[in-house]
Amino acid sequence: MVSSQPRKQRRLLFKKFTNKDYNKLLHANLSKELREKYKFRSFRVRVNDVVKVMRGTFKGYEGKVVEVFPKEGRIAIEGLTTKDSRGRPVFRKIHASKVMIVKLDLSDKYRLEKIESKIKQ
Repeated sequence: MVSSQPRKQRRLLFKKFTNKDYNKLLHANLSKELREKYKFRSFRVRVNDVVKVMRGTFKGYEGKVVEVFPKEGRIAIEGLTTKDSRGRPVFRKIHASKVMIVKLDLSDKYRLEKIESKIKQ
């Protein structure tokens, strides 16, 4: 980001962001075991990754990612719900930077290629 002022950072999120920039918002740190295994610090969060919440009221909660909201930079985690005005359970959105990836979903061949290319660097 160019400016350190929060209002200008928020404005940039809505005005000048491309899909590549939204992708950066969804990066989260890897656990120590994954960090040692893959030799990099952070990776993009995807559906079916297992994450652990590191900040906020749900700190310590671990679950599978159910949905990803790229434009908000937030994710929905399985079992992490609150009730809406009608009493129905609704997923609680957590910012991707506030979670740690515990287990990567490696079912996608393109993701495997990305990981292997990062390891070679």
